[in-house]
Amino acid sequence: MNGQQLFDQIDSLAKEYLRVWEDVCNIESPSRHKAGVDAVGKYFSAMAAARGWEVETFPHAVSGDVVCITMNPTAKGEMVCISGHMDTVHPLGSFGTPAVRIEGDRIYGPGVTDCKGGIVAGFLAMDALSRLGFSDRPVRLLLQSDEEVSSMPSNKETIGYICRKAEGATAFLNLENDKGHGNLCIARKGIVTFDFTVHGVAGHSSRCAIEGANAILEAAHKIIELEKIKDNDGLTCCCSVISGGTVPNTIPDFCRFQANVRFANMAQYEWMCQKAKEVAETVFVPGCRTALETSTFRVAMEEEERNRDLLARMNRIYREVGLPEMGAEMNTGGSDAADVASCGIPCVDSIGVYGEKIHSVKEWASIPSLAKSAKYVASAIAWL
Repeated sequence: MNGQQLFDQIDSLAKEYLRVWEDVCNIESPSRHKAGVDAVGKYFSAMAAARGWEVETFPHAVSGDVVCITMNPTAKGEMVCISGHMDTVHPLGSFGTPAVRIEGDRIYGPGVTDCKGGIVAGFLAMDALSRLGFSDRPVRLLLQSDEEVSSMPSNKETIGYICRKAEGATAFLNLENDKGHGNLCIARKGIVTFDFTVHGVAGHSSRCAIEGANAILEAAHKIIELEKIKDNDGLTCCCSVISGGTVPNTIPDFCRFQANVRFANMAQYEWMCQKAKEVAETVFVPGCRTALETSTFRVAMEEEERNRDLLARMNRIYREVGLPEMGAEMNTGGSDAADVASCGIPCVDSIGVYGEKIHSVKEWASIPSLAKSAKYVASAIAWL
């Protein structure tokens, strides 16, 4: 098998996999809709079983079941893992019925780019290799079920399973979407969401100058302090959700807001935890008090030499088979690759399909990028 044979095989299967892409994106699967996520997992499991590949399911009572598909499970070579998430952010019905439409060289629908398109590209890469008789190493496709909510509903059990199944891999290629910059991701920011609950003292709004303690005013002071944190290459803080008060003529005695923070490394995370604590404890409006909790957390994918080395190895392959080399970049969004990388496994991310408008009802993906992604993935699997 050479590069041209592999690429020709992928191109010959692309039309068939466009139908797969359409099928799985028509199965709506918001993170907390277990039935939908499980239906996506069963779709891919059936496809894998029909090809004679090994299928294992990690069941979960709350989140969707994680699926582990292995091709060549008894092969002697070093294992390569590819991974993507089956869940989406879109509420049921957001895209209408059917959820997917195709216009020209674009496909529109929930998860077409983030991240079902990537999963389809990964499956296509495996299928093409299998049809050409590739049997040198185990290839493992790991399908995550609650990535979009940082694996919090499963108490991190789903991503923990993926990390265990990736143990010992020579490479972990995450199928998040290609950003269109000619780069692959070797570092990602971590994410933490802080919940601030402010308690004040209620009273008549006409007497706000002499009585009561306005919880919304207290929250406003805290938000202004937190919103000063704006370093695109390091820490950023966005206060994005707020609620409080009851009626216009009452001093509000309650306000709750959330601050979403992105950080590049654990030192920044620890500094931010201390900063959030200080802001919570500082009283701007006498009579108010604040409770602080953490509702979401995702570790950073820190810039490590092993990730750079993996990308360099991949680029040597791409030069040999005639594919354009890929640059390296850091992404500000989180992904499961961060958890896997924290286990010491070499990781490269954003090798999935290209598209835009993710996390919106205008999400679309480039249909030609399906074969392109599969070629990059398959080449890495075959010759790393």
